[in-house]
Amino acid sequence: MQHADEQTVLGDFGDRHFEFDGVRSTFTRRDGRFIVHTDGPDGRLADFEVKYTFGVEPLQQYLVELPGGRLQALNVAWDARPAEAGGQRWFRLYPEQQIDLRHRLHWTSREHNWNFMCADCHATGVTKGYDAGEDRYDTQFEELSVGCEACHGPGSAHVAWAARAVRSPDPGKGLMLRFDGRRGAKWSSEIDAGMPRRDPAANAGLEIEVCAQCHSRRAQLAEGHRPGMALLDHYLPSLLVPPLYYPDGQQREEVFIWGSWLQSRMHRAGVTCSDCHDPHSQRLQAEGNALCAQCHPADTYDAATHHHHEPDSAGAQCVDCHMPTKTYMELDPRRDHSMRVPRPDHTLTIGVPNACNHCHVERDATWAAQALRGWPGREPRGSGGFAEAFHAAEVGEPGAASALALIAADTAHAPLVRASALARMAEAGVRDVHSARRAAGDTDPLLRLAAVRLAEHLEPAEQRAVLAPLLTDALRAVRIEAARVLAGQHTELEPAQRDAWQSAAAEYQETLAHAADRPEAQVGLGTFLARTGRIDAANAAFARAITLDPEFAAAYLNAADAWRGWGDEDQALAMLERGLMHAPDSAALNHSLGLARIRLGRGEEALDALSKAVELAPEERRYVYVLAVAMNSNGRPTEALRVLERALDRWPYERDLLFALATMQRDAGHLEAARQTTERMVQAHPDDFAVRALQRQLR
Repeated sequence: MQHADEQTVLGDFGDRHFEFDGVRSTFTRRDGRFIVHTDGPDGRLADFEVKYTFGVEPLQQYLVELPGGRLQALNVAWDARPAEAGGQRWFRLYPEQQIDLRHRLHWTSREHNWNFMCADCHATGVTKGYDAGEDRYDTQFEELSVGCEACHGPGSAHVAWAARAVRSPDPGKGLMLRFDGRRGAKWSSEIDAGMPRRDPAANAGLEIEVCAQCHSRRAQLAEGHRPGMALLDHYLPSLLVPPLYYPDGQQREEVFIWGSWLQSRMHRAGVTCSDCHDPHSQRLQAEGNALCAQCHPADTYDAATHHHHEPDSAGAQCVDCHMPTKTYMELDPRRDHSMRVPRPDHTLTIGVPNACNHCHVERDATWAAQALRGWPGREPRGSGGFAEAFHAAEVGEPGAASALALIAADTAHAPLVRASALARMAEAGVRDVHSARRAAGDTDPLLRLAAVRLAEHLEPAEQRAVLAPLLTDALRAVRIEAARVLAGQHTELEPAQRDAWQSAAAEYQETLAHAADRPEAQVGLGTFLARTGRIDAANAAFARAITLDPEFAAAYLNAADAWRGWGDEDQALAMLERGLMHAPDSAALNHSLGLARIRLGRGEEALDALSKAVELAPEERRYVYVLAVAMNSNGRPTEALRVLERALDRWPYERDLLFALATMQRDAGHLEAARQTTERMVQAHPDDFAVRALQRQLR
């Protein structure tokens, strides 16, 4: 990030035009300033001055200042690559989407707001300075772009050390934090396997956490992070969950490396970021395969017997097989840092990409899998065995929950993988008190954090038993998540636990206040306040969320849930109907409206909304199930059976769909069909007591 001037601006502002979606943007210079004439927050064409540049290569974006202290990133950017590579042109981010001023990706929207989305990683010592009452920012930073103190901490002692006429023998040179784990370390290969080993063993945690504050997909919990502080005291990182990652852990959306790296065998062996990257020059420590040969013996790995390609060809490059790229922002290829073995067989079985077909685009995965099987001594491996279980959970295969529980308990897996297994169990609504209790007592904070999410599906007494100890956890992320889940039952805690809850709950509300410019934070606050009985304050938070974004469906959904919890179904219904006036294409709002109408005895009207929800989100199994049950209850059993049968073509093992089909077949007198459906259920869910009971009933 740099001030926009003659030296920093790379784009062509020589009265150049760019037209997309009917908007003609013009880039010009005027009195030494760089001006963009484009559609503004009201949809009208106007002039906007570029204040800062953002990035250097392969693309450069431009920041424009809007009222209220907002800096916004234009979604027309400059392709900084050489002309012979297709660059030196203006281009549009998200070219496949039609974007106008109402779209969440319009350059004037929250998603392009620098103050929230970008500042914390692209400047040093940032204070967002959002005033919720005035809805404006006064964002300050200690240094533009990423400076020394972003990684080494406050530098005044270092400056003082450097200024002394006779410097003290301080090995740290006055720096608050140094990264000297590589100093004196040597890598040697074990004779039997040729796998490198560091001597002495290194603790890579400190360096990884400093890098992770920006090189991770995460939410900020609090300001004031300084290098050396625990990541989870200021940030809430994302786990390996869809749609961010493929089931085998490969990057899918922009995840910024940390989550990929923590899966890798190299991370577990003690390799750090600076083993490969020079953080000051941004260059690699060595070029080509020589980078990997710092640790891996070249005569074993940089050889045709290993990579099975012509020496020095593209296929012989370590990174092209073990770190395939995915392109983001239209032209920025970024390498996957999970360092995995190519698995084209997984492309065939679970639908993930593979490095072989990344290059051999003219071939298919069947060819690639057969080619690898023909390599001497090559057996399919990689992903640590969790890919199949994660995929099974995504598609609802029987036994997926048990497989996830085994992964969560297996210390052979990386902690991030184990925590992600718990998160996927939570997403599926699995009730597993044993797994939650075990993870809550784990030494790794990611496991404790995931335990909180799994505990959301436990009975209240079980939740209190699992989560009460986490209210005093060493890390803020764990404490506040435990406080959030225990809201509404905190009065049932022991006196000392109640005090701990009050303290953690205050921290949780401080976190939400830091993100008060986001409607999702206001919804979180409203939900929390509603569960603790503060009705007026909760409604004020929901109203604030709607003011920030009238189309934000979650605000209406959570407000309606709160009204229903307070026993007012009419107000809940009114809130959902109001939401659909602003967001008519929200599947969740239509689904909730259908349920509300059912509770009010308006079954026929409910079917319209429930059908609309399925039409808008056909991938939501629960929506299909509820629609079928509602149809059956409203005298449409034949239609309900058709809906279930079509759904089971897509999800053949889904327990609720099968159970509904079997009971409806039984009630319609189709006993033989009901028995066959029940047999399918028994095969898919052999330990389900209700399924076995239905089977006995139909004999």
